[in-house]
Amino acid sequence: MIVDLNVGGVLIPGLVALAFIALVVTMAVLRLFAASGFHRRFAYRPLVELATFVIIYGLLVQYLPSIGLLP
Repeated sequence: MIVDLNVGGVLIPGLVALAFIALVVTMAVLRLFAASGFHRRFAYRPLVELATFVIIYGLLVQYLPSIGLLP
């Protein structure tokens, strides 16, 4: 179960926090793609960006609770 985060008395759902982490990681991965020239291989870049976010978000949701970072 992914718990809520308490930030100054405001409860933030755990999935929203994971989505923010996935967004930051996705931006870093996309910068690596751009720096290496790998993004030129894709015909529709926005779809690749969305797919990258979904994959990273899914991996975070699946594996963070199992390794003990989120109860």
